[in-house]
Amino acid sequence: MANRDLSRRAAMGAGVLAAGTLSAPAVFGQPTTVLRCAFWDHWVPTGNGALRQLATQFGERNRVTVNIDFITTVGNQLQLTAAAQAQSRSGHDILSLSPWDIGAYADQLEPVDDVMTRLITRYGPPNPAAEFLAKHRGAWRAVPATSGTQNKPACVRFDLMQEHAGIDVRAMWPAENRAGPTANTWTWDTFLTAAEACHKAGFPFGLPMGQFTDSVDWVGALFESYGARVTDERGNPTIRGNQQLRQVMDYAVRLSRFLPNDVWAWDDAANNRALISGRSALIFNPPSAWAVAKRDAPQVAEKCWTIPMPAGPRGRYLAYLPWNSGIWSFGRNKAVAKQFLEFISSREAAELTTNTSNGYDIPPFGSMSDFKIWETEGPPVGTVFNYPNKPHHQATAHIAFSPAPAELASQMYIQALNTKVIARVAQGGETIEQALAWLEREITNMRRGG
Repeated sequence: MANRDLSRRAAMGAGVLAAGTLSAPAVFGQPTTVLRCAFWDHWVPTGNGALRQLATQFGERNRVTVNIDFITTVGNQLQLTAAAQAQSRSGHDILSLSPWDIGAYADQLEPVDDVMTRLITRYGPPNPAAEFLAKHRGAWRAVPATSGTQNKPACVRFDLMQEHAGIDVRAMWPAENRAGPTANTWTWDTFLTAAEACHKAGFPFGLPMGQFTDSVDWVGALFESYGARVTDERGNPTIRGNQQLRQVMDYAVRLSRFLPNDVWAWDDAANNRALISGRSALIFNPPSAWAVAKRDAPQVAEKCWTIPMPAGPRGRYLAYLPWNSGIWSFGRNKAVAKQFLEFISSREAAELTTNTSNGYDIPPFGSMSDFKIWETEGPPVGTVFNYPNKPHHQATAHIAFSPAPAELASQMYIQALNTKVIARVAQGGETIEQALAWLEREITNMRRGG
C-alpha cells in the first residue's frame, strides 16, 4: 500500500509540474518572501502530504518560502487561532476556515473574486453550498478547499442490507456513471423500512443524534429533503404552521426507535466504531471509517459500499462539510497568497490531494468528480465510486441550517438545534408542538444575542 501510494504521488507530482500552472516564476522576485499558512490538520494520516509537496513545488518555482502549520480542530484549536489572529490583526497569511467562520470574519478577509473567476472559467461553477458559505455580500471571501472537505453519503454493509432488508445496494448504485434500475426507490420511506428490518436483525443503522458534526450534518440533509427549514434567508423563524417541519419531525422520531439507544450521546467517532465492529448495517460518513476497517477489520471493509443519501419529498440532498482558505486583509503577502491558493486549487493539485488522502478529500468543482481513485479504491473495487456527488445521483450538496445568515446559522449549528429538537420528543416526551415552540424560542434568543 505504501509503495503504491508513493508511486501515485510521484506520478501526480509530475503531472502538476507538467501542467505548468505557474508559468511565470519569479513573479514576486524576492527569495526572502515567506508565505505563512495554517491548514487544517488532516484526520487521514497521509492527508497533509499533498499540501507539503505542493508548497515545495510552488516555492521552488516562485522563489518563495512557504511555511505550513497544520493545526488540529481538537479542542477548537484552529477556530481559536482564527479568533486570536482576527483580534490581533496579525498571524498567518492564509488560514483554513471552518464553514461558518467565513461569514464571521468576512470584513477581515481579502476578496478573492479574481482567483475564483479564473478557477470557475477553467473548471466550471463550484457546488452551491460551497458558494453559499464562501461568498458574502457579493464577493468571494475565501477559496473553497479540497483538503479536508468531505461528503457524508451512506456507507452500507451490502451483505447485511441484502440479507435483512432485501435491498441490493450495488445493483441500485453500481460503480458506474449511471443509476441502477431501482435507484428511484431509494427514499427516506425505504430507508425507514430497512432501518427497522436491520434493527430487528441486530444490526441497527449507526446514525448519531448528538451534538457533533456528523449528527448535525445528516439530520440537516434529512430536513432539507423534506423542505423543512427553520428560518428564512434573513434569519426569521419559519416554524409556525410549517407542515414540512412537522412531517420530518414525525419521521425522525419514528426512525430513532430503530437506532441504538445511546446514539443521543454519540460523538463523531461512535458511528465509525459501529461500522468497524461489524454491528451496524449503515452509517453516513466519508470513507475514513471504511479505510480504518480496511486496516483493522478487512472482513468488514470488503463488504462496504458507498451510496447517495435517500431522497425525500423535496429531493435528494447530500450532507456536505467543506473547508475554505482565507487570506487576511491585513496580511503582508496577499498577492503571493492568492497565487498559491490558485495553484493548490488546480485540477492536478486537487487530484494529488485527493489521492494522498485515499479519496477522502472532495474538490468544490463538480467537474472534478471523476478522479480515477474513486474507481480503483477497494476492496471491494468501486466501493467509494459514489462518494463524490455525481450527476446521476441527482443530489444537491447541503450544509445544515442554510440559508440562514452565517452568524445565526453558526450558532444553530454549534448548538445542534436540529438534533436537540428531535431529542426533546424522542427522549424527553414532549409533543412535536412543544418541541417546536422551544426551537422557536431558541432561535429568537440567538437573534437577540441571548
